[in-house]
This record gives sequence, structure tokens and C-alpha cells, in this order.
Amino acid sequence: MRVLVIEDDKKIQAFISRGLRQEGHTVETASTGTEGQALWQAHRYDAVVLDIMLPEIDGLTVLKQLRNSGDLTPVLVLSAKNAVGDRVSGLQSGADDYLIKPFAFSELSARLNAITRRTAAAPQKGKTATSISIGDLHVDMLRRTVVRGDKKIDLQPREFALLDLLMRNPDRPLTKALILERIWNLDIDPQTNIVDVLICRLRNKIDAGFDKKLIQTLRGVGYVFRTDQ
Repeated sequence: MRVLVIEDDKKIQAFISRGLRQEGHTVETASTGTEGQALWQAHRYDAVVLDIMLPEIDGLTVLKQLRNSGDLTPVLVLSAKNAVGDRVSGLQSGADDYLIKPFAFSELSARLNAITRRTAAAPQKGKTATSISIGDLHVDMLRRTVVRGDKKIDLQPREFALLDLLMRNPDRPLTKALILERIWNLDIDPQTNIVDVLICRLRNKIDAGFDKKLIQTLRGVGYVFRTDQ
């Protein structure tokens, strides 16, 4: 699952992002309403975690604007305000659920899973995608199942997150630095071999035994998920 976390408190943002990545999700972050709105409009997400009190543009304004444009992405609103009126206001603005700070990560994760399941069960239009199919490879983001041809493939959380990232960017070269940032949230020397090791593990599961190799190396650049061979 690809999640956008819009939260200006760096500690809370890191807490949420770390927990989601450990569960195998791909996470992008924003610290202002303006930045979050720009990312949300430019990319497709399976869910958004949205703080209300944001710099530049408040969270409810961002939410209303995206809902008015027809965006149906599931949204979990975060707020320190726990009055009934505040919760009602958040839900009326288009939120799918409302979580009061402070909170346990386990509750946030459960609520995210609940709102994305509800979205998957209903007919949808727009940007939200809970499954991806490219050629004979089929991935269900909610059930976390992967099938290629007649073969069911079991992936570890980071392997699943990497496949999610690759399949959402078909035929687009992804650098090691980008993969490090998206999968591990690390800003370190891209020459480290942890990306190569993860790619190798994923290839052994996705491409082994198949004539068409989907995950390819671009020397000096990074990796690409090919759909045109």
C-alpha cells in the first residue's frame, strides 16, 4: 500500500512512517498543507494520513479541495482536538475516519486497513488502486498477495514494498538513492549494496522460472520494471 503522511510534527511523522514501512508499505511525507496538497494531486495513493493543524494550508481545507475535485482516496485525519464538534467537522469535510492524538500505532494501522478495505469493497472511480496487474503479474495491495501466472509468491514486507514501488513506476528507471529513500527512509551513500541484495531477492521470487524478466538493471542508473518486452 502506498501512503501519504501529511504531518508537520517531525517526531509524529517519523513515528508513523517508520511503523508503516516496517509493515511493508511505501510511504511519502509532507510537512505543510501546500506540500501535501501538491504531492496528493501529482501522485496516486492508497491512503492519506492527514493532520488538521498544518502550516500554510490547514488539513481540512486540503481535504475539502481534493474531495471537491472528485478524489476518493481514503483519508485518516489526525487531530489533538477531541470535541465531538471537531470530529464531526472532520468527517463532514470528507475524512473516512478521525484519530485523536496521542495514539498507538497499532490503532492507526488498524484504522487505515479498515478504511482501505471499505474503499476496496465499493465501486470506485479516480486515482485509488488497491490492486495492480501488469502482464501475468497480479498484486493485491490490501490482501498483500502476489501471483505470477499460476504461481503464488510469498514476499517479505520490504520485498513487497519494493515490488509496489517498481510496479507503480513501470518502465521508469529508479535510482538506488530513490529506492533507499522510499523503502528504508535512508539518506546514505547509494553505493551501499542493500538495494542490490533486496533486488536480487525479489528477482529470485518474481522472475525465476519465467522467460520474460520484469526487473532489469540499468548500469550506472538503477533498476526498472519492464513491460515492453
